[in-house]
Amino acid sequence: MNWEALKGNWTQLRGRVRMQWGKLTADQLDVIEGRREVLLGQLQETYGISAAEADRQVADWENAGAAGEDPAGEAHSRRG
Repeated sequence: MNWEALKGNWTQLRGRVRMQWGKLTADQLDVIEGRREVLLGQLQETYGISAAEADRQVADWENAGAAGEDPAGEAHSRRG
């Protein structure tokens, strides 16, 4: 995923991020601003997960086209 392009479309994509990680607040999304490394840090802090787990979750999201769909076309979430 091209994170530079994502930054430019952050306003549109932040809803998809919120669908994927429902515990992230609007303020956190403002801080993230489409920056992958900041997203990873916010996920670690909010969900109490390791850096490796945060990276895995973001990579899975990227591989799903950052559209919130798995290959079967079903919505999935990590709202915990």
